[in-house]
Amino acid sequence: MTRALCTILFLIASVLAYTQNPNKSFTVKLVSDFLEIDGILDDPAWENAGGAKDFQQYFPSDKVLAKHPTEIKMVYNATTLYIGIKVSSIGNNWVIPSLERDFRAGGNDNISLMFDTFNDGTNAFLFGINPFGVLREALISSGGEDSDSDFNTSWDVKWLGEAKMFENYYTAELAIPLTSFKFREGETKWRFQSYRFDMQTNERSAWHPVPQNQSVFSLAFMGDMVFEKPLGKSRTPLAIIPYVNTIAEKDYLIDDGRINLKVGGDAKVAIGNGMNLDITVNPDFSNVEVDDIITNLTRFEVSLPEKRQFFIDNSDLFGSFGGGRDANPFFSRRIGIARDSAGNSIENRILGGVRLSGKLNDNWRLGVLSIQTDEDKANEIASNNNTMLVLQKKIFARSNIGAFFINKESFKTYDFVQRDDEYNRVVGLDYNLASKNNKWTGKFYGHKSFQPDDKRGNYSTGAFLSYNTRKYNIFSDWIHIDDDFRSDLGFVRRTDIVKSATGIQRLFYPKNAIINTHGFQFFPIITWQPSLDYKNTDRNIMASWTAEFQDQSEFTAEFFGEYIFLSKPFDPTNTEGGVPLPDNHGYHFNSVAMEYQSNRAKAVSFEGFAQIGRFFNGDLFSFKGETTLRLQPKVLISLALNHNRIRLPDPYPDGDFWLVSSKFNLTFSKSIFWSTIFQYGNQANNLGINSRLQWRFAPLSDLFVVYNDNYVVNQFEPRYRSINLKLTYWLNL
Repeated sequence: MTRALCTILFLIASVLAYTQNPNKSFTVKLVSDFLEIDGILDDPAWENAGGAKDFQQYFPSDKVLAKHPTEIKMVYNATTLYIGIKVSSIGNNWVIPSLERDFRAGGNDNISLMFDTFNDGTNAFLFGINPFGVLREALISSGGEDSDSDFNTSWDVKWLGEAKMFENYYTAELAIPLTSFKFREGETKWRFQSYRFDMQTNERSAWHPVPQNQSVFSLAFMGDMVFEKPLGKSRTPLAIIPYVNTIAEKDYLIDDGRINLKVGGDAKVAIGNGMNLDITVNPDFSNVEVDDIITNLTRFEVSLPEKRQFFIDNSDLFGSFGGGRDANPFFSRRIGIARDSAGNSIENRILGGVRLSGKLNDNWRLGVLSIQTDEDKANEIASNNNTMLVLQKKIFARSNIGAFFINKESFKTYDFVQRDDEYNRVVGLDYNLASKNNKWTGKFYGHKSFQPDDKRGNYSTGAFLSYNTRKYNIFSDWIHIDDDFRSDLGFVRRTDIVKSATGIQRLFYPKNAIINTHGFQFFPIITWQPSLDYKNTDRNIMASWTAEFQDQSEFTAEFFGEYIFLSKPFDPTNTEGGVPLPDNHGYHFNSVAMEYQSNRAKAVSFEGFAQIGRFFNGDLFSFKGETTLRLQPKVLISLALNHNRIRLPDPYPDGDFWLVSSKFNLTFSKSIFWSTIFQYGNQANNLGINSRLQWRFAPLSDLFVVYNDNYVVNQFEPRYRSINLKLTYWLNL
């Protein structure tokens, strides 16, 4: 009886706390001392420090206080923000993926802290730590709506953090130099949020309440941290990051082997409290993690994420224009890649570049990017200057309007460069809508491209509007891309289209059930082609049901009803010498699919997807799955398998496409990591091995040993092999 009464009182108090205190704040006290960072909260400064407590559940419910408390305390001095954290749970069976820095939060125990230093609800700095003292930092952009495009863990900055585990809880101390942030001189308040994952109880919680229908790191839901005295001018040091890279490589297809020594580096210069000037000379990206091999059964190009450090900071300022899936006018991965005389995509050396980006004041952001690539006359590739200018103004609570100018131009004359390739320019205006409570989001844009002797038409326009509540998520997206629109530095899947995508989702929150939430979604995508008298050329009607269970596993069932009118012949198997499906013909085909993801907190977790049905005028069976084994804290192993079986009637070719990927991550300590990836894909006719040993011997300073080996699968003979030793050092002046 007493226990039941306590439970009822706890629930009442939780609901009252949620409804009566949606706007939270605390004061950060000024101290004169420099705190020792050892993970133990025994410094006298913590005794009277203010901070964040009374976390609210985000999962499985978003209506009550977290069952297991989290407490954060903060103080600061002239140079550093100090943070003390105590995180409680039911035991000591903490779950972590490995000891490697910059982990993703899902499926493991950790706590993250977000700082919106310009109080604009658009961009934030994130710092996180887990029970073993492993650190992560990230940049959050565009309000934190999308976990893929708005959350970037490739950002690096200097700071300290240590953790200490005790019975049923762990503590942590962080020391973040104020120079690691950007903020306005004289600022007295930052917006703040913290969220944590407790895998022992399958509970996720946040300091400021966040509805379950919103992203847990959405910048719409934050409280305030008020500084006892205004912040002074940020004295960010000049950072010089030189590198030396020795590489031995051989291309077996052309029998060309060489040993090279490469020297270059980056510099970071702070301009005021809100702007950064980044300079790169002869950059090298040999230590960047390789891309995953994919199987592409569509008629269009597939985009892959940017991982190169130079292009990360303020990347949303340059890369968030237009429609990310269909009409992005600036896609930084275009820089450093070019097509040779045979039409193949090859590496194009970057000579150097500069980027000026950041906040001019509370309402204005500026971005200027200029990169020069080298000429390669043997492959008929011109030296090009790639420039983008951006100006963005905040309006209303969290919305903004931005204008840009893009120019890709060769300033030399080459006999192999056609007249219409001498330059490509794009100008545009975007309005990004985000309401204060994030129920309404949207984007409206108009872009125009210019080429030599071609200045009419060439428009790309779009409108997107979304309404997101606890029970309903409704959106509509419309785009129009002229046939002659062109952005050489962008990602434009196809031109000559008018496209509509509309989604309607209904969510349910059952009580006392194994299912935590579930919902139905109806999602039609329709495309018309203006040059064919607005003929409906593509239609995909999708309907799905998704359930998230109490143990954080997920299940989805889907139906796809597709129609494709081929305006050009197309062979979905890409078979050499194969007979393509004829053009001027429409194909109706349906399929069903199921997807499951297990609880990632388990030592062994898995996810799988299976699809079966018609495919053009034949049949398709598709399966992909991945199993992960965690031997914490040192070892993480995964094995992924992807199979697509296509059967078409004669005389069209069949296809069996296999992708096998195995990843081994071994962390010897929090500063020495070894990762190896094996990837086999018969569509790409490649077996690739990438093995990377990294030693972080000083903050943001690394020694890399990287080995690459690629084989032609059909003959099983070497294609390309390399090994390189790279040293980078971050020097503050």
